[in-house]
Amino acid sequence: MVRTGGASVAAGPTLAVVAREAGVSVPTASKVVNGREDVAPETRRRVTEALDRLGYVRRPRFDAAKTPGLVDLVVHSLDTSWSGAVLHGVEEAAHDAGLEVVVSAGLTRTRGGRPERGWLDKLTARGSSGVLFNLAELTASQYSWLEQHRIPFVMIDPVLEPPPGVVSVGAANWHGGVTATEHLLALGHERIAVIAGHQRKMCSTARVAGYRSALASAGVRHRPEYVRHAGFDEGVARRRMLELLDLPEPPTAVFVCSDRMALGVYGALSERGLSVPDDLSVVGFDDLPEARWIAPALTTVRQPLSEMAATALRLLVRMMDGDRPESTRTELSTRLVERLSTAGPREPSC
Repeated sequence: MVRTGGASVAAGPTLAVVAREAGVSVPTASKVVNGREDVAPETRRRVTEALDRLGYVRRPRFDAAKTPGLVDLVVHSLDTSWSGAVLHGVEEAAHDAGLEVVVSAGLTRTRGGRPERGWLDKLTARGSSGVLFNLAELTASQYSWLEQHRIPFVMIDPVLEPPPGVVSVGAANWHGGVTATEHLLALGHERIAVIAGHQRKMCSTARVAGYRSALASAGVRHRPEYVRHAGFDEGVARRRMLELLDLPEPPTAVFVCSDRMALGVYGALSERGLSVPDDLSVVGFDDLPEARWIAPALTTVRQPLSEMAATALRLLVRMMDGDRPESTRTELSTRLVERLSTAGPREPSC
């Protein structure tokens, strides 16, 4: 008999034999077995194939039965009302489920929103039973690592389309884009611009697609110069709004794909001595607290952030119990919240 991590198992190839088979050192083979990230993909592949071929018995580092009460929540940052809404939803659902939550912030601040190297090692060291990722973009190797270590996880509003089989929760972004644009069309606007987030982000592309669909259904010509991207950045959104105002035929209304960016739009209009909604109607997206505080209060599309987070936690609990959701993608409905930032155009559209 040999002992693996404190448990006796049937005799089999040692790690040294696996290392020789794969043509690597024993420490390198050990890193692969223990889920370390600092291994080249090709080396990891060779070692993994050797492990499987030789029948090496690997001890799972993750044992949900030993630590059923702890889950991780990975968020982009803690300094936004967006994160506050997500935390609120997770906290309430976790309390109902009798779970404790460890919050990790700043792990997704590297380029492209990918978690920093080594964070997965810390995750297993804590013995978490599962993970919620908010606005995260994982690499293929990180997805593979989570699957290999049998750690249940759910994505909340993932940046990109997750791989097949990955469970995610989001909002009905396309419908929200349609609703925002239809609202402006119903007020008589035809020169409607959109200030979107990132060009490749799931939620952003869906909202712009909804905007275009609503225009097409109303028979209103789509103007490519009216589509601007600001990366969900308030300052960039201000600059994009100034660019739109400088067009030979500026828009009379704008659909802004986040409330934070709408603040930048308000700033640009104030800089030019223009007012909302007399000179330009503005619709946002999210319904964050800022939408109610700004003057005039912002008409916006509400996405249920706290409900999305709570739904993700409940799905994670099911997965921790060995269940798999019937659908890997859950979308919660959005709705328009009308306030004071929209009105009919001052001059007839042309």
